[in-house]
Amino acid sequence: MIALSERPMNLFKVEFEELYQRHLCRHSQFGVNVIHCVTLCGIWYAFGGILDWLMPLPCLIILGVGSFILMLFNLPLRLFLITALWGIGLCSIIHYAPLPWGWGYLILVPLFHKLQTGRHQIYSIENDVEVFRRKYPPGALLYSVLMLYELPIVLNYLVFRREDWS
Repeated sequence: MIALSERPMNLFKVEFEELYQRHLCRHSQFGVNVIHCVTLCGIWYAFGGILDWLMPLPCLIILGVGSFILMLFNLPLRLFLITALWGIGLCSIIHYAPLPWGWGYLILVPLFHKLQTGRHQIYSIENDVEVFRRKYPPGALLYSVLMLYELPIVLNYLVFRREDWS
């Protein structure tokens, strides 16, 4: 367990090591991280498809580049590169393998979300997350941070399996 920094949670200056340790409190098993990665890929595919369906390409590029700039300054370089490769792959899939009807993406989001929440019935090992509750309280800011960094956290576990940052 790492000591938490004194800095409050911030979307623009993320303490990635802390987020990763927080993640391990509930997701310390390989199988749960595999399922988590698959469901995140499905959710991001659906979310990207919805955006592609509703927005012009320049807006999507601005959103994507902005997200990756934030990650560049907050992730270890090798993890950023893995995440960027994943993002390029996902954009390619959205572009070259779109659903034939845009509204189909709206069905995928709750479907993958249900799959993601159901994994805790199979993988039930959890550690105390209380250490993180004060700095990372539930709410819009934590949701935004996790929306951006949850996939890099899972990729970090699956690709590098770094459970400690020493």
